Amino acid sequence: MSSCFCKITLVGALELEIRHILTDRDLDGVVTAAILKRWWSSASISFGHPGELRSGHLDSIIDQWTVICDLPRHNKCGLSIDHHKSNAPSEDENIDCMVIWKDSPSAARIAFDLVSTRLELDDFEPLIDWVDKLDSGRISREEFFSDNAFIWLGRIIDDDEKIARMILKFLEDGLNVEKILEVSEIAEKLEKKRSEQKKLAKLIEGNLRIINRLAVVRMEDLGVRSNGYHVTAIAGDECDACIVIHGDTGISFGSESGYPVSASFYTNSFIHPNGGVFDLTKMATLFDIDGGGHPNACGCRIIPLNDGQIVDRIVNKSDINANILHWQKLWDERVHKIDNKYNKPKKE
Repeated sequence: MSSCFCKITLVGALELEIRHILTDRDLDGVVTAAILKRWWSSASISFGHPGELRSGHLDSIIDQWTVICDLPRHNKCGLSIDHHKSNAPSEDENIDCMVIWKDSPSAARIAFDLVSTRLELDDFEPLIDWVDKLDSGRISREEFFSDNAFIWLGRIIDDDEKIARMILKFLEDGLNVEKILEVSEIAEKLEKKRSEQKKLAKLIEGNLRIINRLAVVRMEDLGVRSNGYHVTAIAGDECDACIVIHGDTGISFGSESGYPVSASFYTNSFIHPNGGVFDLTKMATLFDIDGGGHPNACGCRIIPLNDGQIVDRIVNKSDINANILHWQKLWDERVHKIDNKYNKPKKE
């Protein structure tokens, strides 16, 4: 696999008629959409999740005038822009839509390189650098715990669609991050997030267990989420990677409320800044055919299992235990053979 796959030229992509932008609601997805809105200014915005897209729940809003960003491609769209390793196309793959896939630290970087061939985007450059760092696991523990404006923007952007849309519009209009965080409604959300982060830290500490340098945090049915940075920052050098369980048991995509119980996998990038000791997509795709992402950051749904076999029913608590058991076994089988300088006995 080459590091770049373009079914069309960058200039050719900008000649497409795009009326709709479908993107992830994290920092990378929102910044990507804000950049594209500079070029396709009249395009509408929708947010989606990889699981929703792959399960077909977003089919009705995707057509030839849609660009899908930072999400798995869909053959009915007009353009796909992505950087996730599990979504990388092969040269002989039958792809109907236009594709720009790059081995890039962020999808926003791809969009920036695309649109900057026609427009001046100097105001995005500081933000793009931080999106690259955050999305590719290149921040330090000190930066994570700092009061950095870009880090806090990333923390609040995925909690509330209304806030995400406000931030996207401000970025599209050229407002810098510091000024965005001073907007009253966003500042209120930021203060709430600061308080929640302290509570979340205690929740992580109370639900964290580490076995063979793999940290697992159970947060299902608690109405909160955490990324790998927070978990591994708390676990410290005792873990090489973590699994975070979140979402709601018994919920499926398409439900009016809640989010299907899922798992996110993260390398401890604080001690493995250039990749971890294990390709975590092997866990994300062990049972869920729609799972995936990057080798050091990925996710999947919890899949119903009976004696290790996939069954068709609603997910329950025992399925979470079973999925974790199999992921732990896969980790143990592969990782215990690796001789690396971090694999030290746990301190008593």
